[in-house]
Amino acid sequence: MKKDLISIKDLSVKEIQDIFTLTDQLKKNKSKFSKALAGKTLVLLFQKPSNRTRVSFEVGMYQLGGNAVYLSPGEINLGVRESIHDVAKTLSRYADAIVLRTFEHQNVLEMAKFAEAVVINGLSDFSHPCQALADIYTIKEKLKTVKGKTLAYIGDGNNVCNSLLFACAKTGMNMNVASPEGFAPEAAVLSEAKKISAGSAEIKIFYDSVEAVKNSDVIYTDVWASMGQEAEAEERKKAFKDFQINAKLVSLAKKGALIMHCLPAHRGEEISADVIDGKNSVVFDQAENRMHVQKAILIKLLKR
Repeated sequence: MKKDLISIKDLSVKEIQDIFTLTDQLKKNKSKFSKALAGKTLVLLFQKPSNRTRVSFEVGMYQLGGNAVYLSPGEINLGVRESIHDVAKTLSRYADAIVLRTFEHQNVLEMAKFAEAVVINGLSDFSHPCQALADIYTIKEKLKTVKGKTLAYIGDGNNVCNSLLFACAKTGMNMNVASPEGFAPEAAVLSEAKKISAGSAEIKIFYDSVEAVKNSDVIYTDVWASMGQEAEAEERKKAFKDFQINAKLVSLAKKGALIMHCLPAHRGEEISADVIDGKNSVVFDQAENRMHVQKAILIKLLKR
């Protein structure tokens, strides 16, 4: 029976640990896995533009001996030119896995429902599981453990924040979220994350970035206006003006606190240039780790 990756909630703690263990092996010895997915084909079906998600999956699949086919937003016009049901059925005749990068989370659920091929969520408005797995892996790589550490997420309670909440809850990492009033994660997401954690991690909500970063081991942010929210950009700039990660805010965290951003970054808005380029920034390490973690995910899902 196939297993999809739609949300971090789909993975057990052991499955996450196994992905990280395999990622370690992939990073140490790339050539050992050069034929791991020989003869397998991955379709990248994107409704949104991409840098890291597209390139990391495409190059990663090539390094594993498989093939990747990219379909841009206009080629299928998913749900308009052709229904998700028909696309899922058709692509399953050609490919072993589909990475869907879309707007509505329902699209990923529908694709997974009708596709015989494995479906991986490459981003939806609710969830970005591959990003969060790469983030947690990066923290573990740098700090040796995530248990008992604290991640301060400063910004919008968006898809990345949701996935980090689930990932931290699964791995025993505390998470502080600081957002302006009206931009915090949904109550249902917080409730689910706390349920998953079962007391192994503390999840706290703040409306003040200063309080959220105190004693944190990691400071993380994302853009204030995501793709599809461009019309709200100016309004959001005003709402988030006190939620920038800058040198003053970083000084309130633990000494040497890691700085993270899922990219693309709007320098001078959610993060200052000196911080993203500073000695404690692991932004480009986490970007690289997208590929290594996703290679582990592909092997786990396609070699069952």
